[in-house]
Amino acid sequence: MFINYLKIALRNLWKNKGYSFLNIFGLAIGICCAALIFLWVEDEVNYNSNFADSNLIYTIPSNQKYDGQWRTFTQATPGPLAAELKESVPGIEHSAKTWQSDFLLNANDKSVNKSGWYVDPEYLDIFKLEFVEGNANNALTDVKSIVITQTLANQIFGKNVPALGQSIRLNDAEEFKVTGVVEDLPNNVTFGFECLVPFRNFELENPWTKEYGANFATTFVKLSPTANFETVNQGVRDFVMDKFEEDDTVFFLHAMKDWRLRDNFENGEQAGGRIQYVKLFIIIALFILLIASINFMNLATARSEKRANEVGVRKALGSDKRSLIYQFITESVMTTLIAGLLGVALIAILLPQFNMLIEKQLIMGWDDPLHLLGLFTITLSLGILAGLYPAFYLSSFNPVEVMKGMKTTSRSANLIRKGLVIGQFVISIVFIISAFTVYEQIQYVKSRELGYNKENLLRIPVKGDIVKNFSPIKQDLLATHTVNHMALSNSKILNAGNNGSGLTWKGGIDTEDILISYRYVSNGFFETVGITLKEGRNFSSTIAKDSSSAIISESFAKLMGDDSAIGKTINRWGDSYTVTGVAEDYLYGDMYGTSDPVMFINNHSEARYLYMRVDSTADLNAAINQIEETLAKYNPAFPPEYEFVDSSFNAKFQSENLVGKLSQVFALLAVIISCLGLFGLSAYTAEQRKKEIGVRKVLGSSVVNIVKLLSADFLKLVMIAMIIAIPAGYFLMNNWLQDFAYRIDINYWTFFIAAAMAQVIALATVSFQAIKAAIANPVTSLRTE
Repeated sequence: MFINYLKIALRNLWKNKGYSFLNIFGLAIGICCAALIFLWVEDEVNYNSNFADSNLIYTIPSNQKYDGQWRTFTQATPGPLAAELKESVPGIEHSAKTWQSDFLLNANDKSVNKSGWYVDPEYLDIFKLEFVEGNANNALTDVKSIVITQTLANQIFGKNVPALGQSIRLNDAEEFKVTGVVEDLPNNVTFGFECLVPFRNFELENPWTKEYGANFATTFVKLSPTANFETVNQGVRDFVMDKFEEDDTVFFLHAMKDWRLRDNFENGEQAGGRIQYVKLFIIIALFILLIASINFMNLATARSEKRANEVGVRKALGSDKRSLIYQFITESVMTTLIAGLLGVALIAILLPQFNMLIEKQLIMGWDDPLHLLGLFTITLSLGILAGLYPAFYLSSFNPVEVMKGMKTTSRSANLIRKGLVIGQFVISIVFIISAFTVYEQIQYVKSRELGYNKENLLRIPVKGDIVKNFSPIKQDLLATHTVNHMALSNSKILNAGNNGSGLTWKGGIDTEDILISYRYVSNGFFETVGITLKEGRNFSSTIAKDSSSAIISESFAKLMGDDSAIGKTINRWGDSYTVTGVAEDYLYGDMYGTSDPVMFINNHSEARYLYMRVDSTADLNAAINQIEETLAKYNPAFPPEYEFVDSSFNAKFQSENLVGKLSQVFALLAVIISCLGLFGLSAYTAEQRKKEIGVRKVLGSSVVNIVKLLSADFLKLVMIAMIIAIPAGYFLMNNWLQDFAYRIDINYWTFFIAAAMAQVIALATVSFQAIKAAIANPVTSLRTE
């Protein structure tokens, strides 16, 4: 019996090639789209899953209260915390403090810049890295040891060359011995690295890391398998409160599974993160599959009269309703399986482009049974879903009425079919509205007044002798006229950087619990980055002259009272600074919020970044070459690295950009799939009304009138879809925008453009078939009938 069903299914597919193609192609697009989305979702939810005992590993963020609000710092703990937590809190099996850094590695006449971490030895006990050479027991016990990845070992020492025991000069200073080579970490890890260096080296260079006064380290802990999370979490909270005898700082456990997906906090409470996008894209994938299945339902029920006689004969010969349902579902599943094969081909073709779009390196993994099972499940489920309604509808025909030639298409079936078309276009229009709104929101924030000029602003990490030779470097580059300004800073202009509270002054608002950001900069910083001084003077070129001077931001000046802040004294941790200038507020940290007040201090001895303003008229490649040559002259041991600030700025919108790009793609796919169904329905309608069209043409109807006649019903459905989609789109986008403190007001013209686009696309789709029918020879149409 099953073989018979397959034969009938294949026969019907071949007999109706045009409609079969529309069904198969629409389903294939839906399957391909859903598969790509689920690949992305799999990569997101599997972040950090490669680590053994990932359910036992946590970081220690802190909640700190400033100005009555809790602020969460996910990677800022004191240096001594890791060791003392392990000693004081039962249930913590291992702990390690870490600090991310960039390293220059020299070996075998090769120099490479790599990203790595200073770590405590117990870091290896926490993450259980796979060692290719060496072992975790003693890999980081020696202070001058280094652990590197397999790729880095191959790059420095060559493939198939043992790296264990070889020497690497770190930052053009001391020699370190390779005591371990580990397998490369996958791309989907939160805290990746290429090398690990004992934290003791960072402590020796920075004695302040041994004290509780500075929050700087990322602290990892691993719980024992029998530990209770709530008990340990409370123990961490109690330890810190007992240690400081204060209630304005709270440390807690943050699970590894949440590092990627749930890393947003509001007023000290976890408030989602990328998990919202994961859920959103899963819903989008399901809607795309739904749109594709609607095409099958519509075309199958619309062509019911073609199958009516078959159903009538089968019932007359004894077939029951159940066997007919099985037959039609088998046809649906067969069609979907063929679409699945086409979908696989589309995945293979489109996956590289999809990877470029989402900036990942996903692979389908055809040898992965779970991937194949997932693809088969999507295909089978889609086939059953698409076939259920047509199966029950077609199997319900009365054989007596069919054999008498009575009309089989019921009013309820027509209503359901129209409802499905409306549903398709509601989803499509909502996607179009979403694409417009997301794009507007991203552009709105990107065009926000920043308070500095990010264009042609170059940032270079400070390494080696850059600070020592800053003056000649600056002199040489300014002489080329490709660089207009240069300055040093301890912080990236886009990031929060160093901050603290407890400053005092006379007058204004008490700031004991207001968070202030600190910037240690050189003379010329404001001209370089483009921050405007609103009042007072700039720093002098002589550091000693302005060693006790400070320039503050406007928001800081307002805290000091309504009168001018110039000449007022700020007391900070035992040192006094006189305000000599007030700078315009600028945006950093949270691109959607309001940045904290800033205090600039004229001291670049611990600068970490060199900023350059490249002349806007200069040839960029030539300017970069001159910069590299000059840096190589005064800092020869360190290969130059640089990044444009506008690129860093755009990177801060990675999640939003992803949503924006994918919403545009999904909107396009939804419209394409919907139009495939509309194309098939309009073709079938034209075929059914062929005789009527012929009569109308003979009686003098014009092509325009016939096109209007055939298009009107479909355009009415799209109009109804518009009426439903506009409030639905507004509700969804308004809710999405609530997550952003700095957001657009939804433009109503967005809805009308989206609706008009859907109407025009639908009209173009239907009109093609309508015009084709209208220009046909009426004699042929009537003779055929």
